[in-house]
Amino acid sequence: MTTPRKRWTRGHSGWAFGTVLIFTLGIVFGMIWGQLLVGLFLAFAVSIGWLIAYESWRGRSVGIDNRDDNGAQL
Repeated sequence: MTTPRKRWTRGHSGWAFGTVLIFTLGIVFGMIWGQLLVGLFLAFAVSIGWLIAYESWRGRSVGIDNRDDNGAQL
């Protein structure tokens, strides 16, 4: 038995473009500041937030009702 292959969806393209843009800006700012590693670290941290926000915006968890959740949302 083979498992079905997951395809590259349109939503992944938007996320990938945003991530590349964030890392490019991180490299540029790191070069301006003279600290490339600091720019890359900041780009990595921002890209994690970008991933969370983008997936939340796409609505993968719409309709999930958790009564124990106190309303913490992004």
